[in-house]
Amino acid sequence: MIGVFDSGFGGLTVLDALIQRLPAFDYFYLGDSARAPYGARSPDVIYEFTREAVEFLFDAGCPLVILACNTASARALRTLQQRHLPARRPDHRILGVVRPSAEALAGLPPEAPPGAVARESATGTVAVLGTTGTIASDSYRIELAKLAPGLRLVQQSCPLLVPLVEEGELSGPGTDYFLHKYLDPILDATAPPERILLACTHYPLLVTSIRAVVDDPAIELLDQGEIVASRLARWLARHPEMTTRLTQTGARRYATTDDPQWFAARAAGLLGRAIAAEKVHLHSVD
Repeated sequence: MIGVFDSGFGGLTVLDALIQRLPAFDYFYLGDSARAPYGARSPDVIYEFTREAVEFLFDAGCPLVILACNTASARALRTLQQRHLPARRPDHRILGVVRPSAEALAGLPPEAPPGAVARESATGTVAVLGTTGTIASDSYRIELAKLAPGLRLVQQSCPLLVPLVEEGELSGPGTDYFLHKYLDPILDATAPPERILLACTHYPLLVTSIRAVVDDPAIELLDQGEIVASRLARWLARHPEMTTRLTQTGARRYATTDDPQWFAARAAGLLGRAIAAEKVHLHSVD
């Protein structure tokens, strides 16, 4: 199965896009809702939590794991890829959402070859909305400096959006207040952004409310679900050695570290179909 990990249920927005683009593959979704949100936690804690989740999915039979969580991708992915995998799982792979999202933010199409840059064409202002951990990592600035150094990047930490989504507060005066608090400084700037990346899997659930605040249709809102799905399809085409290891029976499995009934109800509302979720426990990895 393809493992998909997120700190909560927001990563289901990525899973849904993966299922739409690559429906034949089998998926195992894991949401660490009992310890969500990750955004305000220390880098060391984020790394340990992410490593535990990845190892759980590996043990469950997932040779490929997608970190749908931006905070985990920004704080843990590189170390997991460079140190953990070679030492413990050399035949497994972990992919994140930061690099493909930065490529989309730079204006690169999904079919762009690996290592492509948009140096001449990419100018203007773009913005990233993310958790405190994602923004503090500066991962998007680092990636965009390689891909499109001519772009001006504005980053905005939105620490209260994930708790609002986890509580189902997708609209209303309270949600609107915080959206204006985070977005108005970006939109009122002398050079407003041409594209805004919703750099948290929870944020697409607020897209209707966000679009009401970002009322200029010329400003593009980038949803990571489709970005990740289209680029994963290209990645699998370049890595047949992994594709042959992935089962394609259309199976789906959902797990949470919190109440499975609560998780299933939230997931059903997001996916538009009923699911069965199981409760699992994550343990420290030696």
